[in-house]
Amino acid sequence: MERVAPISYATGGGSRSAGWQQQVRVDYVVNKVMQTHRGRAEDSVAQAIHDQLRAVGVVPNGRQIAVYAAAISALPELPPNKK
Repeated sequence: MERVAPISYATGGGSRSAGWQQQVRVDYVVNKVMQTHRGRAEDSVAQAIHDQLRAVGVVPNGRQIAVYAAAISALPELPPNKK
């Protein structure tokens, strides 16, 4: 019988921390909401973040959503796009 090759659980360079995909999704949603909801009321911004996080499969963190919503609502509205 042949020997079994040793197994190494160590990862090489370029490894990512646990939850990196979730953070990418959160960043995407926050940036998207920042473009569409800046200058609006905090509860409207928070609800938009919450709904969109759920849509991409992320369980929302209420405290973090409140921080993002406060920052986004404090931003000035973007001028409308001219095409």
